[in-house]
Amino acid sequence: MIQANERVPWKKAAYLTSAMLLLGVRVAWARGDEMHIMEGFLPPIWAAIWFAVAVPFWVAGFIKINRLVSQKPESRLLLGLSGAFAFVLSALKIPSVTGSSSHPTGTGLGAILFGPAVMSVLGGIVLLFQALLLAHGGLTTLGANTVSMAIVGPLVAWWVWNGLKGTSGSGLAVFLAAALADLFTYVTTSIQLAVAYPDPVGGIGASAAKFLAVFAVTQIPLAISEGLLTVVIFNALRTTAPGELQTLGVEVT
Repeated sequence: MIQANERVPWKKAAYLTSAMLLLGVRVAWARGDEMHIMEGFLPPIWAAIWFAVAVPFWVAGFIKINRLVSQKPESRLLLGLSGAFAFVLSALKIPSVTGSSSHPTGTGLGAILFGPAVMSVLGGIVLLFQALLLAHGGLTTLGANTVSMAIVGPLVAWWVWNGLKGTSGSGLAVFLAAALADLFTYVTTSIQLAVAYPDPVGGIGASAAKFLAVFAVTQIPLAISEGLLTVVIFNALRTTAPGELQTLGVEVT
């Protein structure tokens, strides 16, 4: 456990994240388009449906966080780092070929460290603050954006990490977990938009294909980049905070 007077080398990562956070805020203010589904864009019935899907994950996540903080208080710094990492990366919007934008998600790291339930809460908080402070996403679409970025993405990351960490090496497992979490977030968003606005001729399938094609050009390179960055961060934590990772049950060898 980290003592109050102990110097922790990986606190530098928290300071770096804070600096990136300021940059991320400036970038988000500089551009008005976003990949998060914007405020009021979904029909009310679909906004309500996605909230209903998200609520059980939020409840499970809050319960797990309360238990985690109570039993393992040293995990609070890593919780904060995971949330800040997701906030920074998902605020860095990159223009897409259509005039909209794409962005990393940053949820793979938290899913590896804490699991998908915790990340549903951290990701939901990130999305809430982005909607309130950066006009990135929206309150009526908070449920839908949580499902895509903070539930489906972390679930994919967690499944990939647990399926590959013992057979392919932790580096490859971390890379694939983060990259696929990013990609499946956008697959989910495309499906959400398609079911709300099906193509008049081709229906939901044709609409989903169009939405997927819009973001594929920018999102595939972003997913690869996010996977590589997550490997760097994970390796830094493995070197400087092995005790905290072991406490969480994360493989560090």
